[in-house]
Amino acid sequence: MEEREKEKILKSLDEREEGVKSLLDNVEYRDVDVKLEEGVKGAKIEVEEEEDDESFLSSLSVKDEEFRHSLEDVELPDKAIDTFLEKLGTDITDFSIPEGCKEVERYFVNEPYVFVSILYNNENDAYLYHVVEPRLNDEEKFFFADISERLRNILLFTDIKSKDGKIDKEKILIDKIDEVVRRHHIELEPNSLRKISYYIVRDFVNFGKIEAPMSDRFTEDVSCDGYNIPLYVYHWKYGSTETNIAFDDTELDSFVMKLAQKGGKHLSYSDPMVDITMQDGSRGQLTLGSEITTRGSTFTIRRFREVLITPADLIRWGTFTAEQMAYLWLCVWNGKSILFIGGTASGKTTSLNAISLFMPENSKIITIEDTRELKLPHKNWIPSVTRHSFMGSDTGTVDMYDLLKAALRQRPEYLIVGEVRGQEAITLFQAMSTGHTSFSTLHADSVDSTIHRLEYPPLSVPRSMMQALDVFVIQSQVFIGKKRERRNFEITENLGIDPITKNIKTMKLFEWIPAKDSFTGLGASLTSKILGDIAKFNAWSTEKLREELELRKKLLELLAERAVTPEEFIAAVRTYHVNPEKVKELYGI
Repeated sequence: MEEREKEKILKSLDEREEGVKSLLDNVEYRDVDVKLEEGVKGAKIEVEEEEDDESFLSSLSVKDEEFRHSLEDVELPDKAIDTFLEKLGTDITDFSIPEGCKEVERYFVNEPYVFVSILYNNENDAYLYHVVEPRLNDEEKFFFADISERLRNILLFTDIKSKDGKIDKEKILIDKIDEVVRRHHIELEPNSLRKISYYIVRDFVNFGKIEAPMSDRFTEDVSCDGYNIPLYVYHWKYGSTETNIAFDDTELDSFVMKLAQKGGKHLSYSDPMVDITMQDGSRGQLTLGSEITTRGSTFTIRRFREVLITPADLIRWGTFTAEQMAYLWLCVWNGKSILFIGGTASGKTTSLNAISLFMPENSKIITIEDTRELKLPHKNWIPSVTRHSFMGSDTGTVDMYDLLKAALRQRPEYLIVGEVRGQEAITLFQAMSTGHTSFSTLHADSVDSTIHRLEYPPLSVPRSMMQALDVFVIQSQVFIGKKRERRNFEITENLGIDPITKNIKTMKLFEWIPAKDSFTGLGASLTSKILGDIAKFNAWSTEKLREELELRKKLLELLAERAVTPEEFIAAVRTYHVNPEKVKELYGI
């Protein structure tokens, strides 16, 4: 027998072994003791080079028989798994597509229980976000209500303790469900119990009916406009899309109050509007009743992404170029103040958070926000948020102006204000004038409109103070083809006040060219006031400045091409600050 044939047979056995291992990983054993170590692993055959064909075939026959024998008891669990998946998947894979629609895309958000089907309605020329969950029959609905009620009584007297400070609420709830089923001798098919457990965990721990869109990595916003009105999601690929989820009046009132409690806030008919930040970092705006929102209670949730978005991600998505990010890196590292400008959902805060990763590891950083959005990996960081009064008066209120005044007494090296919209603007520009490197965002669509908005009430920043700001970064959400994208419109430097006209002089360094979806660059001359100041501060020649900018640009391009993780990106930037030669050698620059 040829060596190639022997290898083929051995490979086949190995594949069978891996298949069995994969199966057994998901099997719930009941009186079945399958010993992989003795059975499956014993089926491997070690072939020595000098072994003859007859000996090999004899050994193979014996081992194959042992292999078959070790799998005899696995047939029943195998069938049980198939049966469970078949029953569970009946409502999932065979759901009926509404008439007049066609399915564009389908993907799981909680496998194997929930998937999303993106449908296209030919008549309305609109997309539909269709959530498909397993259906409960009448018997399962009865036991779902019964177990849920019993759980409420048990959980009231459950002392939840955690040694490491982390509490796995889902695991605790699953354990309590099993306890209720055992204690009250409830007889259910395993697959029925799993479906009921899914709904209990969904409603008790997670987000109830909106759990699917809140678990979907492609959704950015989830919003409800009133009673019996379909929810809408903002989908990364399909934009604002109607869903097949809706709440009646009692359901919705109860749900928004539950959301408020999740965010640690109180919502009532006397105080029917509140902003919240949920445990996962998502921001919510809630209203109760139909007095201030006439179609009923409403909620809008802007989802927070657990994964940090880095400058390398923004380069890969085309929002910025590597050269633009290299310029901003030099600005951040050398203490230049930056203002991100744009409309709603233009990516201002995302870009602000991304460039904050360029800040030195041990710098003292203070962030000030209305609702918590920023997420930094730095240890020497004080995140502060505003607080509303408790009793309806101004007593106990802590606004952004108060937080900013307090921050200036803490000697921060970097001061980040989530958004300026009131009297805190003057204090922020005073901080810039006194040498505090500051980053912030502002709603506007151009440099001129930004200056006008800053000058007039309620911001009322004197023009002389505006000279302390170094860089304007303008962003917007645009259509490229049929797809929404975020693009940096321009990066403009503040040159100060013209002594003759008394106007703010600016110089545009980078600009987006819509027709080509490309950007203008610095060019060879490096005509930049900010870069000139940076070179002077570091005692660099023009060639050294160009070299520093080029090195950062090449490193960012490589990090973007390799689609590095946030941890890898942060490590590369920090190492570059300490030992550039090591990074150059590591990435082959």
